[in-house]
Amino acid sequence: MNAALAQDVREGLSRRPKQLPPKYLYDELGSALFEAICALPWYRVTRAETALLSRCAPLVARHIPDPPFIVELGPGSGDKLLRLAEAFSTGPHKAHLHLIDISSSALAEAQQALARLEGFTVTVAHTTYDDGLAAIGEVRPSAAPMLTLLLGSNIGNFDDDDALAFLRRVRAAGRDADWLLLGVDLIKPARDLVLAYDDPLGVTAAFNKNLLVRLNRELGADFDLAAFDHRALWNAGHSRVEMHLVSRVPQRVLIPGSDLTVTFDAGESIWTESSSKYTPARIAEFAAGAGFSVRGQWVDTDAGFALSLMQAT
Repeated sequence: MNAALAQDVREGLSRRPKQLPPKYLYDELGSALFEAICALPWYRVTRAETALLSRCAPLVARHIPDPPFIVELGPGSGDKLLRLAEAFSTGPHKAHLHLIDISSSALAEAQQALARLEGFTVTVAHTTYDDGLAAIGEVRPSAAPMLTLLLGSNIGNFDDDDALAFLRRVRAAGRDADWLLLGVDLIKPARDLVLAYDDPLGVTAAFNKNLLVRLNRELGADFDLAAFDHRALWNAGHSRVEMHLVSRVPQRVLIPGSDLTVTFDAGESIWTESSSKYTPARIAEFAAGAGFSVRGQWVDTDAGFALSLMQAT
């Protein structure tokens, strides 16, 4: 049994409001469902970011000495890293690509995608971002400049204080003059934001409810999926989309693996994920607060997405 999952579930469902860490959404099925979400017409993050990467990859490569040590936190299918790495393929020495993810299926898919690159070294760390960053020194070539990728607006899963603290840990894992490429979703009309997280096909609802399937499978819980609804809402005060699983009725759920019994009132929810949205000015503030300086920024104004290249100062 996953002891960390059991502990996090026990702690999270004992809080008010109830909540669970979003990292547990990404088991094998959850990762596959997220890839499906990325293909939906209402979720434009991945397409916008991929197009920006194709456009700016040569510009990024010009900033960074060859060959770099490229670390991606949460590589997904590997497609975005593939587009960026190709810009570093012209020199005599190839980049070392290092992937960090808690999803073994995502790592396997990314490795398969990157296998088409000739001459590149690819290593993986099946672990959390923090633990993977802490172990960077064990795999980083001593003289190579490091470029860390945090794409897909993954930074949005943190609240502002935690996001800044995480960026500082990214900075601490590197050296002066190392680089960070950060992809963030920008603030846009509330209707568009909610539709991206509550699509008409119900794929995001399945992604969210799969968390309950995972708890039933791994912790022996007895969640009734039909007794919960997926809900996405825009919290304007905190500039974030929130995903919840809302109990349709009063109910009691047993979770033996966490030694826990949880009661729900009708309408009570489990807060499963937040996705903060930003402005370009806010990105620059985060960079400065974490010890980086923005060296380049590319924005898709139609989709409302930005890629920012930062250098450690």
